[in-house]
Amino acid sequence: MADKTLENIQIDGANLWKEEHFTDLKVGNIRKLTPIKLDGTEDESRTAVYSATTNIMTPGGALPISGEIEATTLSEAVKNFPAAINAAIKQLQEEMIRMQQEQASQIITPDQLRGKGNIII
Repeated sequence: MADKTLENIQIDGANLWKEEHFTDLKVGNIRKLTPIKLDGTEDESRTAVYSATTNIMTPGGALPISGEIEATTLSEAVKNFPAAINAAIKQLQEEMIRMQQEQASQIITPDQLRGKGNIII
């Protein structure tokens, strides 16, 4: 019996995008999403979107980093790639600091110190 929730799944024909990838095979990738109409022609009423992706090495291994590039052409996307990655890294750092602050401000109960009934070997 088919899952009833999938019977009505539909692609939004008014919000279609063509995806292209560009890479230098060294540092990272640029992804371009071009808005298209249902007939496959470019939708000039919407603007293309560029995003940057790279990996940075950490003691725990490679960490994928991605962010939106402010650009209207591929040339601008290549030029603005470093700024997009640096902004994504800054956002990640701020999020990590926020999470550390939240964790540090938690009240630890005696049950948590005892492991909440978990078996400790």
